[in-house]
Amino acid sequence: MLGQKMSAVPFTCAMLMLGGAAGAENASNPLAAVNSTDLRVQPTTSDTHDKVDVWIDGAYMITPKLKFKYELHYNSTDITGTDQSGFEKLNLKPLYFPTEGKLGGEWMYKTTVGVELILDLGEASKGTSAGADQIAPLFGAAFTNSATRLTLIPLFQHFVSYNGSTDISQSSARLIAIKPFGDANWLKLDAKIPYDWENNLWPATAEIQVGRNLSKKIALYGDVLIGIGADRPYDYGLGVGLRFNY
Repeated sequence: MLGQKMSAVPFTCAMLMLGGAAGAENASNPLAAVNSTDLRVQPTTSDTHDKVDVWIDGAYMITPKLKFKYELHYNSTDITGTDQSGFEKLNLKPLYFPTEGKLGGEWMYKTTVGVELILDLGEASKGTSAGADQIAPLFGAAFTNSATRLTLIPLFQHFVSYNGSTDISQSSARLIAIKPFGDANWLKLDAKIPYDWENNLWPATAEIQVGRNLSKKIALYGDVLIGIGADRPYDYGLGVGLRFNY
């Protein structure tokens, strides 16, 4: 009986991370144990330039505790005064989930550690590149309330360049909140507050995402992007995404 109770804890935690329904975990949660591929488009604008980011955002569970995320970005921008476009970067991110369980009351948790490798594919002179390859260790956690199904995900990451023409050193705090409504709809808030140590800037942003599961395999969502503060990378933007779960 004791063994059954102990094994029930991670199972219950997994069910809560799913939002209460088996097989329905929301892939908008970077700590979700899912296999998915998103096709995303995010146009943004500012006083100085416009940009359109077209990207593939994928995730694959190698084991129940090891997840592999990847992104491939194609960038179109007029930041140099003329229209330029090309592949911008390839992001590769293994995530390990060392612990999960119950905090007490109605809250469950899952922790993560990982590292992100960002391979620069564009040209800095054209505005389609950050100008360097980067590596970025990260750690964070997900906290889910069994009563409201609200999930809060604080993440911390430090980006540093190791190859290229640009020196990059940036620390970033990120807070994600995801709230499902019924079995089909969800709302996500995603705030990113980075500090650029090289240029003494705070290029903060926030994203509001509204999504709907059209079926167990397909979801559709829209994004509202907001730049925050004097150092914001853009003023505002709108996006759309199509998700395939498998």
